[in-house]
Amino acid sequence: MTHILVVGGAGYIGSHMVKHLGALGCRVTTLDNLSGGFRDAVLHGAFIHGDLADKALLAQLFSSQRFDAVMHFASHIQVGESVLDPGKYYENNLVNTLNLLNAMRVARVHRFIFSSTAAIFGEPQSATIGEAHPKQPINPYGRSKLMVEQALADYDHAYGIKSVCLRYFNAAGADPEGQLGERHEPETHLIPLVLQAASGRRSHISVFGRDYDTPDGTCIRDYVHIADLCQAHWLALQTLMQGADSQAYNLGNGNGFSVQEVIEVARQVTGCKITVVDSPRRAGDPARLVAHSAAATQALGWRPQHAALETLVEHAWRWETRAR
Repeated sequence: MTHILVVGGAGYIGSHMVKHLGALGCRVTTLDNLSGGFRDAVLHGAFIHGDLADKALLAQLFSSQRFDAVMHFASHIQVGESVLDPGKYYENNLVNTLNLLNAMRVARVHRFIFSSTAAIFGEPQSATIGEAHPKQPINPYGRSKLMVEQALADYDHAYGIKSVCLRYFNAAGADPEGQLGERHEPETHLIPLVLQAASGRRSHISVFGRDYDTPDGTCIRDYVHIADLCQAHWLALQTLMQGADSQAYNLGNGNGFSVQEVIEVARQVTGCKITVVDSPRRAGDPARLVAHSAAATQALGWRPQHAALETLVEHAWRWETRAR
């Protein structure tokens, strides 16, 4: 039975991954400090309350159990906060990841799946963003993730740790069975914010700019269903289990949806009134961010199965109405 350590497995993406691995018959151990996750979101396997800053804990964990692979989701992810407090992001996203990799090296665990981000690319220089797009992050969050990717290349060369970096664009939706969903505090993602406005937990949704060079003037983003992201992680792990070299893939829906489209679909799905407040543009918001995911399709056989915006919103709405 494949034994996988999921770091950050109590968070949004990590908890869905733990459930996915459990359904596939894997043995799973979750390590999480619960700074942004929830113990009750870990639906399968063993749970260890701990922090990657604790080197002694990592040494004890890897010496007492044998893991076939590690999946790492335990990063801070708020761009604005990273600008205000870069030390927090470099300490957790970079230094703590190195702690994890060094513990793996000592224990001779040589397979690593890394939750990366489209923020490593910075300002888009093309309509869609592929793996060859220049990597020029414009905030500490993106830089911290790119530094980990660079370190992973060195750890592969020196220590033989094979990795797959999966660069998400916008993770969205919720567990199709309704058991899990987004529980960020504070919430910063568009779809749950819109649905909170629909449910009454939020008075309105702000639209930051209506004068972008897009069909309806609002920003366009690429939303990937959380279940499809989990499947990509599993497929990536299979390539490493079969002896593949380290790789990095961009994961996106392949289609962009505007802020206004998300609001209109949310109105249709929920049947609720959603109050919209127009606000000025935010600094650094590009008009369009859409992934080119052909490499993941070709190498992993990965294709999003929940690509429709209506599906993403329906699953997120089911969670929003169930969880409150």
